[in-house]
Amino acid sequence: MERIVIVGGGAAGMFASILLAEAGRKVTVLERNEKTGKKLYITGKGRCNFTNACTRDEFLEAVVTNPRFLYSAFDRLPPAELIETFEKWGLKTKVERGRRAFPASDKSADVLDMLRGRMKRLGVEVITGARVTEILISGDMHSVVGVHYEIDGKQRIFPTNTVIIATGGLSYPSTGSTGDGLTFAKKLGLAVKDCRPSLVPFDCAGDICRQMSGLALKNVELTVKKGKKVLFSEFGEMLFTHFGVSGPLVLTASAKIGGKIGKEELSFTVDLKPAVSVEELDQRMRGLLEESPTKALKNALAPMYPSSLLPVLLELAGVDRKENETDRDLRCADVTRGLREELLRLTKAFPLPVTGLRGYEEAVVTQGGVSVKEIDPKTMACKKYEGLYFIGEVLDLDALTGGYNLQIAWSTAAQAVAAILSQEE
Repeated sequence: MERIVIVGGGAAGMFASILLAEAGRKVTVLERNEKTGKKLYITGKGRCNFTNACTRDEFLEAVVTNPRFLYSAFDRLPPAELIETFEKWGLKTKVERGRRAFPASDKSADVLDMLRGRMKRLGVEVITGARVTEILISGDMHSVVGVHYEIDGKQRIFPTNTVIIATGGLSYPSTGSTGDGLTFAKKLGLAVKDCRPSLVPFDCAGDICRQMSGLALKNVELTVKKGKKVLFSEFGEMLFTHFGVSGPLVLTASAKIGGKIGKEELSFTVDLKPAVSVEELDQRMRGLLEESPTKALKNALAPMYPSSLLPVLLELAGVDRKENETDRDLRCADVTRGLREELLRLTKAFPLPVTGLRGYEEAVVTQGGVSVKEIDPKTMACKKYEGLYFIGEVLDLDALTGGYNLQIAWSTAAQAVAAILSQEE
């Protein structure tokens, strides 16, 4: 029985190798790193949010790019079945807020140990330090005949009729995600959608965000507009950093409208008090001002705003920062109606000077990849070349945070394996 070659030992590749080996197939994983699963190790800040215990409709709603392509793959391996499988393989799991599934230990190492251990017990051959450079295709039959790879400075060929590409995207290049699979696809004449970082923080101009670095805001609303048209508006949490903004709300925005940021004229604003109307805010602010007319404005408004945000808010409202800070000592009794209205406006529409996305080094996933039009969604097989399959992040598929992207990896791997096994029956 000829060996099946899997290029890439990440989540999708490891999972596919186990499923194939369980079915009695001989499998070799070619991994360019010194060990498998490097990106999986850092997933979920080291806790490994390996799936989301959601329904199909909930899953497809969370998939940003080409959700319809995943109908069949999700049904092949839904989250409940994945969790059951991992439990059967010896991993204790738990489901937390937002249906996010984690190893019970909160350690990604346990997920990796489970996968690596199972691969070893099933006899999966893993060749590390092997960089595949080309997928070999027969000239007349348009079918796979092997892979060309480099190891220890030597060129080698691995003959095989079945190759699964599981090389991932471009995010976190330090883990080995350098886009090799995209290069293979382009060499083979397959369409590859333009790639960009996704689930990634924003860069901001000036020092507004830097002044508030470390400030986390909960229950705020981020709105992105192009002119008067609202492109994005959602509630959630965000974080100010030395370079700009991050946090769940920002990552979601990057996934949904990332392709427009830095390329089109957009406005970014944050409603700091979305649950409170302007009238209610005005009433509270006036109450604080009238309560202590001789008090400094910066001190009187302290109950309404975080300490690191208030100086920035006052500065944007025109209460300039002077060397002697005298303007910051503006008394409440001297606050004009215009200043109060400007503070209210900024509270409901705090401006973010966003200039672009951060790079792949900080991106959770890659948006873009091998066009799904080149792939059969029921098999993950390449339509142009027999014996060639693509799974996981190398494809033009991506989702929001919460375990959905790893579910794409597991489900597409299971779909490809089922197709390979059915062909051999």
